[in-house]
Amino acid sequence: MNLIADAAAGLGATSVELPSGAGHDAQHMTALGPVGMIFVPSVGGISHNPSETTAPADLVQGAEVLLAALRRADDR
Repeated sequence: MNLIADAAAGLGATSVELPSGAGHDAQHMTALGPVGMIFVPSVGGISHNPSETTAPADLVQGAEVLLAALRRADDR
């Protein structure tokens, strides 16, 4: 989670630590190593609903944070 937060900060993006008890795929990956997830905001806060939508700029920023985090992990 720190690696993702550092990647976000390096891009000037804000981040919040958000614990999740949901059964995401990440839950099953913990046997392989540490896991973190990147969430992007949903318009109007609507999620897990057919009317959920996310602004394209937020999707791009989430992908940029993912790429930066992967690069940081590779550098380690």
